[in-house]
Amino acid sequence: MSARILTPSFAAGFRAILPLWVGVAPFGLAYAVSARAAGLSLLDTQLMSLTVFAGAAQFTAAGLFAGGASPLALILTTFIINVRHLLYSLTLGQRERLSWPQRFAAAQFLTDEAFGVVIAAAPAGGPIGIGFLLGAELSLYLVWNASTLAGSLLGGFLPDPEAIGLDVIFPLAFLALLVPLLRRPVDAGIAVFSGLAGLLAVRLMPSGIAILVVGILGALLGAWLTSNERASKASGTATLPRAERDS
Repeated sequence: MSARILTPSFAAGFRAILPLWVGVAPFGLAYAVSARAAGLSLLDTQLMSLTVFAGAAQFTAAGLFAGGASPLALILTTFIINVRHLLYSLTLGQRERLSWPQRFAAAQFLTDEAFGVVIAAAPAGGPIGIGFLLGAELSLYLVWNASTLAGSLLGGFLPDPEAIGLDVIFPLAFLALLVPLLRRPVDAGIAVFSGLAGLLAVRLMPSGIAILVVGILGALLGAWLTSNERASKASGTATLPRAERDS
């Protein structure tokens, strides 16, 4: 890693994810148990976490593997589930100028949780910092792979995370990241619209496609409302007398 990455911001990004470890670890354990039950070896189970590193896609792939799905079905299904990362990447690419090696590294380790933490911590519209981004991403990568290995080794001794209520941690964590970002009425309106649209979309289409569609609709609504807001402010400034504009 370059000196630009190995800075205090990397450690800050790594620490920023620590509160989410308590929610990530149980599902890493559960993934490993489901993958082993589907017939994957310990090495296969671990390699998927090391190379794919996508919780929902890994759960789905394990289920498809157990059902004897074709390789093409596995690839297409996991692609649809993870296509929302295109939106994440576009956002991050606009906020931080990265070299191609940094882009590949950031893309490989990008997750929902890391994206949310980084966007919440960055100045509004400002750069995110490659050190902070990779610190957050690798923090989650570490706990996910450690919990995968533990799940493969411990197997049936582990309880179901949903049975003990740990499945609510992710939604609550994302709400905690979202609320501080709702600084203006327009932000709150976009969040409410996206939430309601999401509830409707998941009833009509697969969850991966629903997330992509709602993400695009929310982004378009946000762009339209923000541009109108800026146009209104500019128009109001233009109509002020010159003395008032200069004061």
